[in-house]
Amino acid sequence: MSPPLSMIFGPMLVGVFLNCILYGVLSVQTFIYFQTYKKDNPRIRAFVWFPLIMETLNTGFDIGMMLEPLVFRYGTERAVTRVPIMLSADPIVTVLISTPVQIFMAWRIRVISGSSLLYYTITFFSVCSLIGGLANTIAVTIINQYANLHQFDGSVITWLASSAVTDILITISLVWSLWKKRTNVRATDDAISRIIRLTVQTGAITAISAILDVILFLAVPDTTVNFVWDFALSKLYTNALMSTTQQSQRQSRMGKSQWSANSREQRPLFWRWN
Repeated sequence: MSPPLSMIFGPMLVGVFLNCILYGVLSVQTFIYFQTYKKDNPRIRAFVWFPLIMETLNTGFDIGMMLEPLVFRYGTERAVTRVPIMLSADPIVTVLISTPVQIFMAWRIRVISGSSLLYYTITFFSVCSLIGGLANTIAVTIINQYANLHQFDGSVITWLASSAVTDILITISLVWSLWKKRTNVRATDDAISRIIRLTVQTGAITAISAILDVILFLAVPDTTVNFVWDFALSKLYTNALMSTTQQSQRQSRMGKSQWSANSREQRPLFWRWN
């Protein structure tokens, strides 16, 4: 028995709405960043441009994806039996955003902790997620019927499970590394505590979203309920990136007024993030 159309297009539409809302949040965060930190490291500024451009494409793809069945092919059999053409772009665009963000965070962890093992472990799972997302895009392009979506469970599990593991490793590693850097200087400890809270919040959100995505995909077949989280997943990564980047930059500015520039040991931890 086919599921009601509300269980196919309803969750997809909600997911696209959340995607667009988070795109607005990202646009504001990016604008504030470029207006506030005009003298930031050029490589960091260039890196911030990349996810913004990719997210713009992702939002356009998602809007086009909903226009196809609800407007252009409305009332046809194809609209309710075959997935929209642009749905195949969602996995690959998501991992092209999440993987650089995760590797960037892994690099920060290596700078702070000095551990190459953590860096390569996180990078390994992030690349596994990239491979799973690419395989998922290929599978959706070939097997483009709603009834057959579960024929490629393996690629979905590889993509989302690896992404969730990566997020958990990033959160735990970053919290552990920052906690070890605590001193008896109140200003430094307060700044570290703020970064830790933000890290836990953002890391937990992305990890839980990826886990919910794969669980609902497997537990509620023949529907698109998982797309409520799936379509917003890439925006969660980019907003998390912007939040942590701006927070670390604020701490750097505060640190410049509290520590001597002549002593590297006395500089705040966050200066070395860039």
